[in-house]
Amino acid sequence: MQRIYDTRERAKVELQLREPGKVGIYACGVTVYDLCHVGHARTLVAFDVIARHLRRSGLEVRLVRNITDVDDKIIRRGHAEGKTAAEVARFYADAMAADMAALGVAVPDAEPRATEHIQDMIDVIRRLEERGLAYAAEGDVYYSVAGFPSYGALSGQSPDALQSGARIEVGEHKRSPLDFTLWKGAKPGEPAWESPWGPGRPGWHIECSAMAHRYLGDSFDIHGGGSDLIFPHHENEIAQSEGAFGSFARHWMHSGMVNFGGEKMSKSLGNVVTIRKVAETHDLEALRLLLISVHYRSPVNFTIARDAAGAAVYPDLDEAEARLDYFYRTLERLDAFLAPLGNITDKLPPSELAIHVGSAMEDDFNTAAAIGHLYDAFVLSNKLLDDAKALPKPQRQQTLAAIARDARGIGETLGIMRRPPAEFLLARRGRLCARRGIDPAAVEAKIAERSAARVAKDFGRADELRAELKTTGVELMDGPTGTAWRVI
Repeated sequence: MQRIYDTRERAKVELQLREPGKVGIYACGVTVYDLCHVGHARTLVAFDVIARHLRRSGLEVRLVRNITDVDDKIIRRGHAEGKTAAEVARFYADAMAADMAALGVAVPDAEPRATEHIQDMIDVIRRLEERGLAYAAEGDVYYSVAGFPSYGALSGQSPDALQSGARIEVGEHKRSPLDFTLWKGAKPGEPAWESPWGPGRPGWHIECSAMAHRYLGDSFDIHGGGSDLIFPHHENEIAQSEGAFGSFARHWMHSGMVNFGGEKMSKSLGNVVTIRKVAETHDLEALRLLLISVHYRSPVNFTIARDAAGAAVYPDLDEAEARLDYFYRTLERLDAFLAPLGNITDKLPPSELAIHVGSAMEDDFNTAAAIGHLYDAFVLSNKLLDDAKALPKPQRQQTLAAIARDARGIGETLGIMRRPPAEFLLARRGRLCARRGIDPAAVEAKIAERSAARVAKDFGRADELRAELKTTGVELMDGPTGTAWRVI
């Protein structure tokens, strides 16, 4: 039984599907006016994992994630760069697609762009006008919050409380400070489309109402996004969609923010780290692991420090990458152990790992607990690999085979451990060598010298060479096929 935390209910509830076996999800996407940062990754990875888990549970998932490609920020960026808003949006939408692919976020089932659905937005606004929930004023169109008594239910705020903090900006012609823009009248130098109220462009909130309705219908199962969207964006979406169509999303889910020094990561605070900046020094799979090592509703700490040269370093990412290294090394050991045994997993029941992780994911997609169970299973695996007498031979082989099989299945759900272990480990070793000034060729030369010393039975010299390498941060690992090494 899948349980989720419903923001509107403020409680964990059983996932109630509109149509058995199928789940429709609308997850708010990115406004494409700049490169995606770690905060974007937080939300997109969270809903990627949610969709992956539901699919592996046997559900037919339709995930819709929009792209906002017309917005004040896009227009300002275009003016600053001497480009049209459309050119800015295309460039950063393409950059976002590349970043998401690098982060292992699957392409959604539908990824509508706002500018492709202007008529849909106009149609929704006209429905709201017909129901007395929208009014035109000086070329703009506003939503009349007074006509929607349940406004504020998602964020847990009463209209009266919201009213006390609202105000009417210069140039607005609203009847009430709480009313919000559905359509903006055209201004010089801005993109505009024809409408019943004159040329203009849509407000931000109406985009998602129109596109969710277009791709998922009047009512669907889950609406999600970052917790910073609860108010006003999602609150306004509910007012628009329920006002126009009578129903909207059955469940609401929201991911936590990324914190830097106890503050939310945001451009206004100047503490934004882009996904591409992370990729300069770390494997993006480590970023993904960092994000899912915390429950999706909780904040993620992303510490930024400085090294001796003043360059930014990310201790939390270092820790996540070290854990990922441990996961891949364990998989590599498991693969080597199991290779001579052939396929012995077909008739094996689910491991305790699979059972525990399944329970964790069914309890509101608790990836933090899932990662903990995965780590415990790998600790057990290494103990069994090190001690051939820990269990009777058949039981030992079956236990390790089941863990290896189920760990990779869990990796598919979480979006980690999907590469051959050697590919990740060699790439990480190369990055660490570059960061620490280690010459791989010099390391290989010393390993060759050490091998020669061992052949000559000069074990004292062999030990000296091992110690020399260790002082530079290089650890040697002798095995039946030779000597491997890693940066520690």
